[in-house]
Amino acid sequence: MNKEPLHPRGTSAHMPDLNWSQVRETVLMLELSAVQIEAAMKDSDSSVEVLTDSFTTMASYMRTISDTIQTLPDHGEVGVAKQNLSGVSEHVSGMVHQAIIAFQFYDKLVQRLAHVGISLGDLSDLVADGRRLYNPSEWVSLQDKIRTKYTTREEIAMFEAVMQGMPVQEAVDKFMAEMKEKSDDIELF
Repeated sequence: MNKEPLHPRGTSAHMPDLNWSQVRETVLMLELSAVQIEAAMKDSDSSVEVLTDSFTTMASYMRTISDTIQTLPDHGEVGVAKQNLSGVSEHVSGMVHQAIIAFQFYDKLVQRLAHVGISLGDLSDLVADGRRLYNPSEWVSLQDKIRTKYTTREEIAMFEAVMQGMPVQEAVDKFMAEMKEKSDDIELF
């Protein structure tokens, strides 16, 4: 027996009939957005993992090079070469360190996008369920669930500001400005 789904999948907006529903269209678009975020993260994960491993290995090699340079004599032509190589080695080591920090920020971005994808899925589930859709306590529960995913004081403040009525773009701009001010405080995880 081939059982038809209760709610047809896919859009019917181009040829609406009596069963057409803006809620079903909304759910479809939310699900698509959540899956696109997830797919983009999966695509980039393997590349970033290769880069992270490469830079970590490069950092180890740079330590070996620096240690070897330090064994060279300090005088004569070799001493001049030692001084030049030491400077270059320190500079490259600093660049590798900065790249590793950038990858850590990327990891944080991926975590945030994962939370967004999960939140879109939760929103989609709520909107798709007619029993929950018109129940304010379900919306409060969803908002609480989303709020718990925020990890920084600034993110929580942004969420709270939006929930209190601040326009979303204004709250995001304020959040971005606060994060820019904090950019000197590197959070390693």
